[in-house]
Amino acid sequence: MSAYKTKVNPLTGSDYKEISQKALFLYKKIKKKTKRRPYIRSAYFDKQKIFLGLFWSHLYQKNYWDQIRRMKFFACGLDLISRSRITPTSKENVDKSEEILHRFSGITLNNEIFFVQIKESKHNGQKWLISIFPLEDAKHFNKQKKAFR
Repeated sequence: MSAYKTKVNPLTGSDYKEISQKALFLYKKIKKKTKRRPYIRSAYFDKQKIFLGLFWSHLYQKNYWDQIRRMKFFACGLDLISRSRITPTSKENVDKSEEILHRFSGITLNNEIFFVQIKESKHNGQKWLISIFPLEDAKHFNKQKKAFR
């Protein structure tokens, strides 16, 4: 498994409020640049747009502690998407055959492993950031591989 070494550290903070403020600050900074849906450009996908809105709705479905753990890696995930040219693991979504799921792996400056998952629509080619999660979540995620196989 080859992973992209990010140029940023995970967000720091002692509680939910502090971490969420930092993550939302980064998101709002990106959101200000467009009048429509917030996005960042991906190096791997030849500077195509990766839309960010789905990440937040997916994040808020998680429990309190899981949200904190995932938000900490938001800056690292954005760095990975915008700079990484390393080929992800890509598979068709079992539940929805019109989607392809791409999973990128990354390593922070602190040598923590994390993953970024992007959903691509086969119909229109749009790409959406679904999830950013650290390795300990990946172990749990591998138990529920049905959606990713």
